[in-house]
Amino acid sequence: MRHPDKTKLIFLVVLLIVLAALDLSFGTVQVPLSDIWRMITGDVGEDQLWSIIIMEIRLPKTCTAILAGCALPVAGLCMQTYFRNPVAGPDILGVSAGSSLFVAFLMLSGISITSASVFGTVPIILAAVSGAALVLIVILFVSVRIRDTMTLLIFGIMFGMAISAVVGVLQYYSERGALKLFMLWTFGSLNGVTLEQLNWFAPIIILSLIGAMFLSGKLNLLLLGEQYAKSSGLNVRQTRYLVILLTAVITGVITAFCGPIAFIGIAVPHLARMLFRINDHRILLPACMLIGACILLICDMLTQIPGEDGILPLNAITACMGAPFVIFIIWKQQHVANQF
Repeated sequence: MRHPDKTKLIFLVVLLIVLAALDLSFGTVQVPLSDIWRMITGDVGEDQLWSIIIMEIRLPKTCTAILAGCALPVAGLCMQTYFRNPVAGPDILGVSAGSSLFVAFLMLSGISITSASVFGTVPIILAAVSGAALVLIVILFVSVRIRDTMTLLIFGIMFGMAISAVVGVLQYYSERGALKLFMLWTFGSLNGVTLEQLNWFAPIIILSLIGAMFLSGKLNLLLLGEQYAKSSGLNVRQTRYLVILLTAVITGVITAFCGPIAFIGIAVPHLARMLFRINDHRILLPACMLIGACILLICDMLTQIPGEDGILPLNAITACMGAPFVIFIIWKQQHVANQF
């Protein structure tokens, strides 16, 4: 690893720690950082209310933001590398829509995503992962027949719109209570993950991130094309299945617990490339994790701007930050293509 890259990664780690501390202290109830550290280390003292706010509400939320912020860009980077498309991502290619469809079948039938019961969340997780995997398999099958990446991208967008239309039909015929719950879920939120659910959420995401790091060498070969990867001894079919499984698990689990979170998976890999000016996935993957976690922590703090009047939808914040950047990436790619 080059010295500048190591320095940038260390800076991102420090920034992540600072943002996590600020996220824990930020809210309608101001808690000093010294007291937060004391409560996390087990010294509750006489501040029972502060302890409940920090340990049962803000700490799970901050951990969820870090884990989701690390994982979504990894899924986006894997898809951009495999499809060799700069705007490939879970939400653009319809993967998040597939998760939403399967979750809609359950939630609009009366199963709550915010249930504190572990057994209440398992069907939601399985449904979201299955929906994400199904869409990825369809996209992969189509990619075998359609070699043009832009055509494939358009297909993914249209497929996602068709799935969203089915979700709209389900919403139309659902009961008012289930519909309200589902609509709140689609806004995206980091507040719904409890400490008990975090015991499921964290290991799955951490194992997925470790699996992505083991794929870094294979992803580097795929950057040079499938033919070169095959000539280098890479089992492309096996790698394809691993990328599908990894992306489906990450997207499905995060969608199940947090709702669909837009643009983080698309924009952050480009930010990592711009910052590190490298295509080596051994550096890009940890860079994406750190940048994504920092951005999602910032977005979480921005959602709490209204204060006691409520919180802003997470997807509204991520869209305001991510959409202009994605438009810039598309414009830049088209501008470069026009020069040749």
